[in-house]
Amino acid sequence: MSAVPVDFYLALSAVLFAIGAYGVLSRRNAVGVLMGIELMLNAANINFLAFWRNIAPKAMEGQVFVLVVITVAAAEAAVGLAIILSIYRRFGTINVDDVDLMKG
Repeated sequence: MSAVPVDFYLALSAVLFAIGAYGVLSRRNAVGVLMGIELMLNAANINFLAFWRNIAPKAMEGQVFVLVVITVAAAEAAVGLAIILSIYRRFGTINVDDVDLMKG
């Protein structure tokens, strides 16, 4: 078992997730929204690793889930930044409130 109890990892994960959710809900900047989503995905990774380490350290499921989440986060960042670049080229802003895709 690890020297640090699982409660501390879960508390850290909850704080990171709350900061990420606040960032997603309060930011107008699209890059800030993407950063909030990344924080929430990293909070999920901490949960996966904490439970893996304390429940079944010989199994590899926790590490596999973390690698999948990291891959999804990298793809999300790449696609998200490409969309933000496209929106900036078309509308001249990356503020989420200012962009209305239904307008020409």
